[in-house]
Amino acid sequence: MMKQLFLNLAQLGKGNWWVEIITNTPQCLYYFGPFSSSQEAEAMRPGYVDDLLEEGVYTIQVIVKQCHPTRLTIFEEAETADFVYKV
Repeated sequence: MMKQLFLNLAQLGKGNWWVEIITNTPQCLYYFGPFSSSQEAEAMRPGYVDDLLEEGVYTIQVIVKQCHPTRLTIFEEAETADFVYKV
């Protein structure tokens, strides 16, 4: 219990949990959430990946993290590969 308390205090003020999915075809950055815990986000992650794969995208990275996304979907031109760092 104390360990969980310390983990919660360390995360205080960092924002909600989100599932971040980066695809390469199309080049896109998606955010799904917000979730109140990393466990909740992890539980939902496979569904988001499956939905995108059914739409024909190629997933290159999936991360569960705390953040404050300003946009939920970010599309970039094919020649621009640095969109991950713009958020």
